Amino acid sequence: MADGPELDRGRVLAYRVTAQQLDRPGLRPAELDVLALGAQDTPYGSARLALAARVPVDAGPDDDRLELVWSVRGAPHLHRRAELPALAAALWPLSDADAARRIGGQIREGAKLGLAAFRAAAEAFQAVVTGERDKGAVSRAVTERIPAALSYDCGPCGARHVSGSLFQQAGLAGGVRLVVSGRAARLAPLAERPAPPDAATGTDALALAYLRLLGPATVADVAGFLGTGATELRRVWPADRLAEVRVDGRRVWLPAERLDALRAAEPARLVRLLPPGDPYLQARDRGLLVPEQAHQRQLWRILGNPGALLVDGEVAGVWRAKQAGRGRLELSVTPFGPLTKRVAREAEAEAETVRATRGASDVRVVVETG
Repeated sequence: MADGPELDRGRVLAYRVTAQQLDRPGLRPAELDVLALGAQDTPYGSARLALAARVPVDAGPDDDRLELVWSVRGAPHLHRRAELPALAAALWPLSDADAARRIGGQIREGAKLGLAAFRAAAEAFQAVVTGERDKGAVSRAVTERIPAALSYDCGPCGARHVSGSLFQQAGLAGGVRLVVSGRAARLAPLAERPAPPDAATGTDALALAYLRLLGPATVADVAGFLGTGATELRRVWPADRLAEVRVDGRRVWLPAERLDALRAAEPARLVRLLPPGDPYLQARDRGLLVPEQAHQRQLWRILGNPGALLVDGEVAGVWRAKQAGRGRLELSVTPFGPLTKRVAREAEAEAETVRATRGASDVRVVVETG
């Protein structure tokens, strides 16, 4: 196979900004293409901020066609409700080995059950979540219904718990959604609850969605996002629908029908305040997105990630929000370099979007030095 065309990171970032619809093409929240992968909601409220960064300012991020569920890697995400049955099948492990890998090391013997572990947890969810229930109560009820090897003794609380990674990764297949109020999370049944999948189907479509939104990328990049391994993903890799390109000498792929859009991409002139976990920040090639390691450490932390200041496709700083009195919000922006008057002005305008989305009465922007 001949090598694909050579492109630089600037072209890739320009492509991703448009593919991610950060240029605000005038759509309602449920119409956004980023929902093909979902908008991560960690911490709670981040997903709504991510949608607000992409819809017209007067549209607002709320849409009754969306549902909050545990999905990719067991993390809470907003998705289109109509797509959840297909998503549950696409996120189902590809094999016993894949299932064991996704569960992790907390219950090593139980992880060896592979797909049977996921099925047992999903069927337990179906049985116990018949109405809205406290998350802790559901955890206890699920633990009682699954093989003992899938739970562990918790010293601090003196109880036995289902593996946390299994609990959250099996939730969607078990037909449950998240109901969040303040700091409390409850679980409720989805309106449409198909039986747990017999086998994974549609994982290739999720791979294509990643490559369309965050490509061009490698098999390992996509596998990392989905929480599987590259070897497993290669079994369903849609090679016949992809085009190879090279970015700074690295072989990467994207859907063949998107090659012309990638080649023609030009930087968009925009400023956005992206929340922690925003779809744009979910790319696994972090070195391409943020080349400086010191800046990477500021953006992706072990705990408590900040948001990102996006300027014309480049991550140009980080930001955090805090309450500053009754109904007031303070946004602290730490740029990676000096801000132009234009960027500072547009960041102030974006802060108003954050204020409105969070329901604050007022917002103040403070620019800090790194």
